[in-house]
Amino acid sequence: MKTLYFECKMGAAGDMLMAALYEICDQKELFLQTMNQAFSEYGIQISAEESKKCGISGTHMHVMINGEEEGVHVHTHTHDHAEAEHVHTHDHATEEHPHDETSHTHTHHSYQSILAQIEHLQLPAQVKADAAAIYRLIGEAESAVHNTTLEQIHFHEVGNMDAIADVAAVCILINELNIGKIVVSPVHTGSGFVMCAHGKLPVPAPATALILEGVPYYSDGLKGELCTPTGAALIKYFADDFSDMPAMVV
Repeated sequence: MKTLYFECKMGAAGDMLMAALYEICDQKELFLQTMNQAFSEYGIQISAEESKKCGISGTHMHVMINGEEEGVHVHTHTHDHAEAEHVHTHDHATEEHPHDETSHTHTHHSYQSILAQIEHLQLPAQVKADAAAIYRLIGEAESAVHNTTLEQIHFHEVGNMDAIADVAAVCILINELNIGKIVVSPVHTGSGFVMCAHGKLPVPAPATALILEGVPYYSDGLKGELCTPTGAALIKYFADDFSDMPAMVV
C-alpha cells in the first residue's frame, strides 16, 4: 500500500498541491488534456512549467483564464519515490499575493451555482463528488464566519473558475495515483494580514481557521498567507492522519 505524505512547512494551497501531485503523476499529458477539455468552455487553459526557487527546481502550474493568469505566485518541489510519495511544498506568498485565492475582480458565486458548475464538468463522478464535498467544507466555514446559511453564502475569490479548476485537478490526481493512505504534517499557516474581497483580514483568515479545526497547525511568525481556504479544505478532506513523517521506505 502506498502512503502519500504531504509536508506543509510552507502551507498549502490548491495550485501548490496540484503541482506537487502533477510531478508524481505518470500520465502528465493525459491529465493536462483532461483538465483542458473539461474547462475549455470557461476559457481556462492549464499548463506546467519548470521553475526554480532558492535554486531548487520544481513545477509552476499556470491556470490561465482567457489568456490571463489569476494571481498565482507559487512554485513547488516534489520527490518521486518507488514505494512511497513524499511531497514538499516549498514556496509561499506575500500578504499582497496569496497562493491561489487572489482575484482582480470581486465577482460573487453562490454555493448552488458552484455545485452546478462542478456537476456540469465532463469529469468522473467520483472526482465531481470529491470536489463538491470540498466546497461544502469551504461553504460551511464561510457561512459560519458570516453567520448565515450555506444556501445564502456567496463566494468571492474561492468561487472563481481558476479555484474550481485547482480543486478539480487535485481530486483527479489523487484518484489517479491510487494512494492507500494520506498523511499530512502540521500545517504552517503564516501570519500577519491578507487582502481579500472583504478587506484586510488576519492570517489565518477566519474561514481558513474554521476549516482547520481539528487539524494541527501553527505559525512561526513568517508573514503572509501560507495556507488558503482551498488548501485547508483539500488537506482536511483527503487526509487520513495528521502527524510528522511516519516511518517509510522511500
